[in-house]
Amino acid sequence: MNASISILAEIPEELHESLKNYLDSHPDWDQDRVFSAALSLFLLQNGSSGSPESSRSYRQAARVYLEALFKHPV
Repeated sequence: MNASISILAEIPEELHESLKNYLDSHPDWDQDRVFSAALSLFLLQNGSSGSPESSRSYRQAARVYLEALFKHPV
């Protein structure tokens, strides 16, 4: 089951402008897809897979990251 959770975050104006420029030039991406890819990549790079639970979380983050990268436009 894929569940979505909405978050509200403040980002620097420069980052917002970069995001807008990226989305304008990549119409198959949207803000949600970018945030999912970025957050899951951050967790993959900064997480550990030492315990069984952290291993499971690592695999879940990897799955979300790959799905975000290879999602085909509808």
